[in-house]
Amino acid sequence: MLKLVLPKGSLEMATLELFEAADLPVRRSSSVDYSATIRDPRITEVRILRPQEIPTYVAEGLFDLGITGRDWVEETGSNVVSMGELQYSKATSSPVRLVVAVPNDSPIQSVADLADGVKVSTEYPNLTKSFFAEKGVDADIRLSYGATEAKVPDIVDVAVDLTETGRALRAAGLRIIDTIISSYTEFVANPASHADPDKRHAMQQLLTLLLGALDARTKVLVKLNVGDAVALDKVIGLLPSMKAPTVNELHGGAGFAVETVVPKSDINVLIPELRDVGASDILELPLAKIVP
Repeated sequence: MLKLVLPKGSLEMATLELFEAADLPVRRSSSVDYSATIRDPRITEVRILRPQEIPTYVAEGLFDLGITGRDWVEETGSNVVSMGELQYSKATSSPVRLVVAVPNDSPIQSVADLADGVKVSTEYPNLTKSFFAEKGVDADIRLSYGATEAKVPDIVDVAVDLTETGRALRAAGLRIIDTIISSYTEFVANPASHADPDKRHAMQQLLTLLLGALDARTKVLVKLNVGDAVALDKVIGLLPSMKAPTVNELHGGAGFAVETVVPKSDINVLIPELRDVGASDILELPLAKIVP
């Protein structure tokens, strides 16, 4: 039913891992194969292509849906339907940023300080041109085919580059003076395909699986026992939860069993606190998906 295109390059591994976690494993003959399969009745074709090309191909109807960055949707001006953000990047769950960077020893503190004719290297000429024009700077925009940060200051004055952590820019001796756009990975659809009720329903089902797998990454299931109602009240007072914790009385009135889902980031503090107020037999269990 659906033709799907996934990103190659920096997002490739993170995307394949997400699909695996969502029980939509992507299979191909080798890591350099651009064709793949997903054993799911909703997906008839899978291709793996550069993310900068994906918005255009989806907009043109070559694919029903794809995964790409908001940055490339804006850069190409593609007419696609955004079905939602998938909050993951190459190495983190944070958005990437398209930033303006200058040498550390440059007196430039903001884009407004740049003179007309400033030479700017970027893989995003359209976004960069619009941004500098809005700032009133007549910049000489030069298309980069990679290693943009390495061209400053010997070849160009300024780099406009995508960064997730800023590590590569710092290593090149550059500092950020402005951000053009923040970008998450997005699930985008062809408008005509999205208008088809059956295809839209299938797309939404796939998105539910992907979002459920992402949400599960940040949470764990906690199960524990408490011996009496006094300890139960103290435990409930400590537990964050998606809804109300589940509480069941143990056989023979021996106490209560409690389970709930909590943020994984809190678990190192939470477990000792639960033990301190009378919880026992505490289990921390990983989750595969959370679908509200």
